[in-house]
This record gives sequence, structure tokens and C-alpha cells, in this order.
Amino acid sequence: MAAEPAILAATLTGAALTCVSAGYALGAAWVSLRAPMASAGTAAAPVSVLKPLCGTEPRLYENLATLCRQRHPAFQLVFGVRAADDPAIAVVERLRRDYPGCDIALVVNPRIHGSNRKVSNLINLGAQAKHDWLVIADSDIAVPPDYLARVTAPLADAGVGVVTCLYRGNPTGGLWSRLGAQFIDDWFAPSVRIAHAGGSRRFAFGATIALRRDMLAAIGGFEALSDRLADDYWLGELTRQQGLRTVLSDVVVTTDVTEERFADLWRHELRWLRTIRSLNPLGFAFTFITFTWPMLALGVWLAPLPAVLAVAFAGVMARSVLAGNIASALRAPLRDALLLAGWALALTGKRVQWREQMLSVRDGQHSGQAPALSPAPLPQAGEGRKPADVEPPSMHSAGRNAATFVDVTTFDAQAVRSPLPLAGEGPGERAGVSTKSLPQPRPFTGIHTKRPL
Repeated sequence: MAAEPAILAATLTGAALTCVSAGYALGAAWVSLRAPMASAGTAAAPVSVLKPLCGTEPRLYENLATLCRQRHPAFQLVFGVRAADDPAIAVVERLRRDYPGCDIALVVNPRIHGSNRKVSNLINLGAQAKHDWLVIADSDIAVPPDYLARVTAPLADAGVGVVTCLYRGNPTGGLWSRLGAQFIDDWFAPSVRIAHAGGSRRFAFGATIALRRDMLAAIGGFEALSDRLADDYWLGELTRQQGLRTVLSDVVVTTDVTEERFADLWRHELRWLRTIRSLNPLGFAFTFITFTWPMLALGVWLAPLPAVLAVAFAGVMARSVLAGNIASALRAPLRDALLLAGWALALTGKRVQWREQMLSVRDGQHSGQAPALSPAPLPQAGEGRKPADVEPPSMHSAGRNAATFVDVTTFDAQAVRSPLPLAGEGPGERAGVSTKSLPQPRPFTGIHTKRPL
């Protein structure tokens, strides 16, 4: 008799867990398969695309080339690296040769502005943006030809702070990269769509963030993000604190998933999960209900009743539909089990690895306030360049054929100060400065403009 209350509690818990988990799977499948959001139209306002780069990637040229093929009347591409020997420079030079009509700027600057190296790169290259509409996008993103025209269209509304868009995974290798793509396609993207359908707008994704220059200046510029791990989220959050809306674009871009080993995939996903936990601890604690297969298995084990089995079967079918194809559906149990294990580990720990850096997830973001900065406006279009190096206005016309190339190369090693040494750095090495012999650059005199031959 004493065991009956325990059995009843287990049965009720199992039934509730099964119903909630299956309900989430059904909702995720529905929002993912329903008709796409209505397009916000297109825009033709001039736009500067800021692309921080670091090293080479398997499909870096192919991904960046999709930006060069945009059907847009006036856009500029600004690439930035920290080291003069960065392999990404050769990729940018190849783009210049292959797309001579594109306005392409390259910024090489080792200066560090905080613990977030990507944001330091954005600060360094942002001054070379000519236009007042800005798009920031990660280096591993491939985009459709009408991407710029569509993703910037909502910026014409003064009530919009940032525009962001979802992405789908493009696995470039075997099992682990395919599981990594399913992390995005089967779990992350559906959860965003459900939150969006429920009215939440508390997101912004590094795949794409579009905003106006004046809005960026109002939140303190990129400097407001220099010590924040989740810089993309906070770029959106700080604009929302200004009373402006975040718009989820109907554009969906593609990101490469390149992990070839389990250790790489685990490290990457653990960083994502711990970052999510740092931004929303309470919500993250209940994320386990979104891991369909292990939750349904646990629910059925606790409550092996016909009705519970029927609900679990519906949840499995919904999860299989969400996977998109038979092969992905067969990998779904492993995919969900890895998510559960990663979630459990992410409940603890305060550090993550980002490239060579070990970073804390507690970067002051819990206050919800921007750091105390002097919110000086960003340089306006054309500023930040020495007057003697500014071309006549006709060279900056909207026509693609009149585009110029801008090289900005800064080798000011004495000015570099790094708050965090890189993991594995040897004595005398600081982040952003290589102690290896570098090719001697020509003296820096400001902006070197190149006309395509």
C-alpha cells in the first residue's frame, strides 16, 4: 500500500512529461512546415556589409562570393582581419579579381578593444563603412541573391531597431557535421519560431543583423559589446531598450557546419548552450522538454499506459517530420540524447571556448544595461579617411562599375593591449600580435584606393 502513492506520482509525472514533450514536438513541426512569413518587400538604400574574418574555412570563398552576386544597386563589402598573414586576406583578394565591379574594403588591424575579438574586429572595420544602413554577418553564411534588398527593407520603418534572420545548417562532412546541422535545423530554429509565434522578439542572431548607423551610435557603438560574449543578442537587446522593435526577416540563410570530430561538435554546442543559459537561466532550466526522444522514452517508462503510448507515438511522428528526411529521422534519437547531455552539463560551468580563447559567460550582461561608455556617434559615411585620400564624388556613385577598392592596413603593435592572453601563447606573445616574422608592409598613410584594372 505504501508504494501506491509513489507509483501514482511516477505515472502522473510520466504522463505529464510525455504530453508536454509531444505537444512541443507537434508545435515545432507545425511552425516549421506552415507557410513562410510574408515578405517585408525590398529596399534599394545603400548598405555596407561588415564581415569580420579570422583564418580560413572550408567554403569561405564560396560563402563570401554570394554577397558579391547581390541584386542590389549600391552596396559595399567591408572585410576585417587582425593579422597581416591571415589566410582570409588571399580569399578577399580573389574576390576582388573575380568581382571587379564590387566595392570591397579590407581592414587589417590588430588592435584589441575588449575580451570579444569579433567585436574588436567590428570596431576596427566599422569606421570604413560608407553607408548609413549596416548589415553584420558571420563569415560562414551563404545568402540568396536578393538577400540585401529583402533583409534591409524593414529598416525604412523608424520604429525598427534591428532586423535578424534564421539560418539552416549545411553539413560539410560526415556524421558529426550532420548532427551539428540538426542541432540548428531540428532544435534551435524551431524553438525560435515557436517563441516568435508566441510574440517574443528577444533575439538577434550573428547570421545576420541589419540596423541603421544612428541606432548603433545611440547604444554606444560596437564598443558597448566589446566585453560581452553574446554580442549578437545584446546588439538586439540594447536597441530594444531604446523602445525599438526587432524584426525576424523572412530570409533564411545557410551556415556551414564543419565539425568532423565529436570533440569539436561537443565544444561548440556546449558554448552555445552555456551562452543561452547565461541569458535566460529560468527558461534554460525547462529546455529539457524540447529533447523529444529521451523525454518521451522517460515518460513512457514512468507511465506505460495505452493513452501515454499513443501520445508518445504522435510525438515521435512529429519529431520525424521535423527532421525532414528518413536519414535525419534515424539520427534524431542520438541527436536528442546529445542535446540532453549537453544541457545537463551546461547547467554548470562559467567558461566556454571560442576559437583559441577561454571566455566567461558572466560578462555583466545580467544587469541589462550597456557599459558606461561615451556614446560618440560612429564616423559618418566618408569620415575616418584622410582628406587627401578621398576620391572625387563621382568615384563613389551608386553604379557598381564605378566602385573602388579600399585597403586599410594598420600595424600599430605598440598600441595593442589585450586583456586576455590566448590559450597556449608563448612568452612575449599577446592577442592580436604575432611574434613571427611578418612581411614588411608598405608604410601606412591612411587609405589606399585601388581602381579595378
